[in-house]
Amino acid sequence: MKKKEAQNTDTRSGAQCVVDGLEHAGCEVVFGYPGGTVLDIFNVLCLSPVHFILSRHEQGAVHMADGYARATGKPGVCLVTSGPGATNTVTGLATAHMDGIPMVCISGQVALSAIGNDAFQEADIIGITRAVTKHNTLVRSADEIPAAIAEAFYIATSGKPGPVLIDIPKDVQRQLTAARPPASVSLRSYNPSAVIAPEALAALAEAINRSERPVLYVGGGAISANASGPLTALARKANIPVTTTLMGLGAFPEDDPLALRMLGMHGSAVANLAVSACDLLISLGARFDDRVTGKIAEFAPRAKIAHIDIDPSAIGKSVRVDFPIRGDAREAAEGLLPLVRPAAHAAWLAELDAIKQRYPLKYNHSDTVLQPMFVLEEIDRLRKGQGIIVTDVGQHQMWATQFIRHVQPRSFISSGGLGTMGFGLPAAIGAQLARPGELVVAICGDGGIQMNAQELVVAVEHNIPVKTIILNNGHLGMVRQWQQMFYGKRYSAVVLGSSNRPVNERIRHDTAPVYRPDFVKLAEAHGMRAARVTWPAEVASTLERAFADPHPWVIECIVDPDANVFPMVPPGAAVSAMIVD
Repeated sequence: MKKKEAQNTDTRSGAQCVVDGLEHAGCEVVFGYPGGTVLDIFNVLCLSPVHFILSRHEQGAVHMADGYARATGKPGVCLVTSGPGATNTVTGLATAHMDGIPMVCISGQVALSAIGNDAFQEADIIGITRAVTKHNTLVRSADEIPAAIAEAFYIATSGKPGPVLIDIPKDVQRQLTAARPPASVSLRSYNPSAVIAPEALAALAEAINRSERPVLYVGGGAISANASGPLTALARKANIPVTTTLMGLGAFPEDDPLALRMLGMHGSAVANLAVSACDLLISLGARFDDRVTGKIAEFAPRAKIAHIDIDPSAIGKSVRVDFPIRGDAREAAEGLLPLVRPAAHAAWLAELDAIKQRYPLKYNHSDTVLQPMFVLEEIDRLRKGQGIIVTDVGQHQMWATQFIRHVQPRSFISSGGLGTMGFGLPAAIGAQLARPGELVVAICGDGGIQMNAQELVVAVEHNIPVKTIILNNGHLGMVRQWQQMFYGKRYSAVVLGSSNRPVNERIRHDTAPVYRPDFVKLAEAHGMRAARVTWPAEVASTLERAFADPHPWVIECIVDPDANVFPMVPPGAAVSAMIVD
């Protein structure tokens, strides 16, 4: 009898193993939504110090976990039930997968004996998510759970980060096991570490020292690797101008004279022209995606190209590469730093400075019509380089890259590769939970905010002081711009709200214009403080009031519906063929 009691005290349920595994991995917060196949996990989770955030939709939960991960570098964690609960995570998983964001998603599943029988809320989430996760697995025994959790965190955070999904059947959660987390994780088929060949670094350093017109092209891999410090030192030592991708914003301070800012379809003119004229392009943690390269045959036509990336499959996938280097971005920058010589590049930098002066980012200022760019400039002025900017997807996203200067890593969060509308608000909630003492501003359009507006109540519920700025132009703005420029102004399915929607008309109590939906009322219905801005003169005071308030806010800005994003590279064109106004 005593022996049996000793054995019983050494066993735990599979559900307890899940929660213990999260604690062992250092998880502090989990986002998700309960349901029948995960009730056993929730029954234990409520007794754990791990903080649970109940989203109002599983997609919102995954985006919250994503924002948490981007703001900290730690893996975001979400927990959902089977069937629709699991399938609702697919867009969020794909978003994280495209951008290389560490995440662990735990889904419940019907009992092992019911799998394949079209049981209630059954879905083959392993098959469904195979293409949008770094790894996924179906756990078939409680004995496997401790190792599966540990392996998930290891895979999600090593090499090129990414989301990992663990599917756990309901009966497995109830099984008892004596298994414990492994002391360390080692997988025979997975070896993400890469020692950079010294001769490869030496060859690239020599090319840098010989180059007269070099450019550093920096992507999200530099932020994942915490490479901002050595990267900045390298650029300044060798006087190399730096351009970044959308995912790389903040890796190099944009207030530095060497900063060319973002390149690509809506990048700065100087960045695109610099890449087109350089003789050496050094890519650090970027993947040469189509929004950056434009017409590949004419991308960096005069340059030798170096590609430094932790993911060997990315190197040479899109463009020819003269210096392929597999390795961690931080280690590569640190390795290059003592090998490169100080350089002036006076003529090259003077040429680029002249381009900056010739093609500045600009818009038509107005005292009566509220321009979205002006709102973003005011946000940038008031935040003084501090805090986190989170965007949804669309025109406002591109304006946020142009009219806000990003000077620190992990201070700009946006859906890059997948371009996921509805990302902004929940990601901002996750980022604010990750960094509670900082200003977090979610910049959204009137289209994207409606995709996950239900998460407003989560900010109220937990007093998460996110400031949500809605740039309301009454349209799906980016689609409207494309239809205007490339589809003969045939505006199809892009108008949001009523057809007689007033633009920038001062709201009076007697003849208030109709806004559909009324985002101020929507926010207030969720218990949030809110204001509407229609005039440029109202912007600064309203932002100041919201930023100083330790509660969540929504500020709806009624902006010019005809404003467009420039520069713009036409689809299929070379980046040097951009339209500048």
